[in-house]
Amino acid sequence: MSKDAADLRHRKQGSSDDANVAGPAKDGEKVLSGGPTTQQPAGNPGFKKLITFVLTALLFGLYKLSGSLIPPKTPPLHGTSFGTPEIKADEAKRDAVVEAFKHAWLAYERDAIGDDEYHPFSKTGSNLTEAGGIGYTVVDSIDTMLIMGLTEEYERARTWVVEKMSFERDAEFSTFETTIRVLGGLLSAYHLSGGDNIYLEKARDLGDRMLPVFDTQTGLPLSKINLAQRKGVEDRDNRGLVSTAEAATLQLEFRYLSHLTDEDVYWEKAEKVMAVMKNARLPHGLVPIFISASHGQFLSTSIRLGSRGDSYYEYLLKQYLQTDQTEDVYRDMYDDAMNGVHEHLVLKSQKAGLTYIAELNPQRTPGGEVKWQLEPKQDHLVCFFGGSLMLGATTSGALVQPVSIPPRAEELSEQGKRDWETGVELIKTCMATHETATGLSPEIAFFRIPGDLIDLEINGQPAEDWYIKQSRAGAPPLLDERYILRPETVESLFIAYRLTGDPVYRQYGWSIFEAIEKHCRVSSGGYASVLDVDQLPVEHEDKMETFLMSETLKYLYLLFADASEIPLNEYVFNTEAHPLPVFTPTIRTGFS
Repeated sequence: MSKDAADLRHRKQGSSDDANVAGPAKDGEKVLSGGPTTQQPAGNPGFKKLITFVLTALLFGLYKLSGSLIPPKTPPLHGTSFGTPEIKADEAKRDAVVEAFKHAWLAYERDAIGDDEYHPFSKTGSNLTEAGGIGYTVVDSIDTMLIMGLTEEYERARTWVVEKMSFERDAEFSTFETTIRVLGGLLSAYHLSGGDNIYLEKARDLGDRMLPVFDTQTGLPLSKINLAQRKGVEDRDNRGLVSTAEAATLQLEFRYLSHLTDEDVYWEKAEKVMAVMKNARLPHGLVPIFISASHGQFLSTSIRLGSRGDSYYEYLLKQYLQTDQTEDVYRDMYDDAMNGVHEHLVLKSQKAGLTYIAELNPQRTPGGEVKWQLEPKQDHLVCFFGGSLMLGATTSGALVQPVSIPPRAEELSEQGKRDWETGVELIKTCMATHETATGLSPEIAFFRIPGDLIDLEINGQPAEDWYIKQSRAGAPPLLDERYILRPETVESLFIAYRLTGDPVYRQYGWSIFEAIEKHCRVSSGGYASVLDVDQLPVEHEDKMETFLMSETLKYLYLLFADASEIPLNEYVFNTEAHPLPVFTPTIRTGFS
């Protein structure tokens, strides 16, 4: 119950004792205790009429007064309705998701336990380096088992961590992927297991091995790490440049490791990255996808919320939430970025008015000047942003805490209401991209714009607002056409449902789950990516991404679970869906 509703419920409405008031005594009358002092004109009809009139007038006045005291009912916030829903588990659907997880895990455990990746058709595993793997799939899955209550599977996975997990690998690993999957997975497992020290020991070992990536002129991390040599390595494919999202998506993990170990170095290294990026701010508040590790300035590269850009924006909000909303610098950076997104990237489609997030790409003129061109393209990765905006609206954009479920318009700032509406509409757009032959969303969607050269009439029917780029006849499908078991849409559905209780988000999630079961499930065990979401029968890629068990199935499980499981006000999810607890920090550096 909201505070206003509670106050109204407990407001006094008057008392019947108010009628027992004696009038003034007449001359010569004695006031005697225990009885009436005068003869009451009870039998006088005129007196009764007078009393009735006075009481009626009094009650009418109280009614009018109370009406003026009750705040007017404001219209419901966009995408919500009045009422406070009770978020209970849908046990049948929740348990179906658990069965799907077991179908994936048991196949991997049977054929490839300990390997970084799994190939369900060939029933084999593979590692990311020739020196061997570090258990990406195992560590990515452990906290999901703990959340789902899969005790036997969890114990076997833990045994592998104790007996076989090793970081003594003389090879180059992605700084970003190793942090979000392995370090994040170990830290989440430590918390959810009730403090099993094996996970913290492994996390500390990994964190120490990764610290050298920050040994650059600016403190921005190098893209790769040799874990055995404890040496950072430049990304040779991108001329030594650093991906913005990858550099700014290490903070939740290193800060929590610092909190657990009371070692400031992890926090300070991760926080320095954010200070550099804040100092490099561009006038519009948005960030290009590459930054220089040598001079700490952004390069004139694409600006987008898809690959290499997405989790920069995600972690601005989540750093603010992780430390219980105590570090206003991240709130300010987040609000600044959201203003930039709305001013420059949020667009509407021509026909249906679908909200989507475009990209800005630099174009260099013959004179050497850089001009920015909007491209109506949205990666599936962007679909995290709908739920993120709604979460931001109810925290960074809230005027009160906690907000109602669903939030009321008067509880949010103007920016909060704007972000909420965009988040709701973006989720609708992401669900529209599931309107394919398989019910699965493509990796990349394009939206039609005025003057588009794409034929606006297909088979005699008006073209849809969005489309998937198709490969040439006889050629393999483009990467745009795939569905690789991604979680971003169901991530937003989970958050939206927890913030509203609106059953439509569960309906959306169930339709996606059914499509995955129908088109991605491998009968002998595991799940596989689909190469073309608009082709039936489907053709598969022999690969099961680790984020299926870490993210997609976890978010689907939580979507159908009770609200008490991993509540949003007590946890933040890292970008690989590893839940980390909210805490009050003890460290304060100059940046904070």
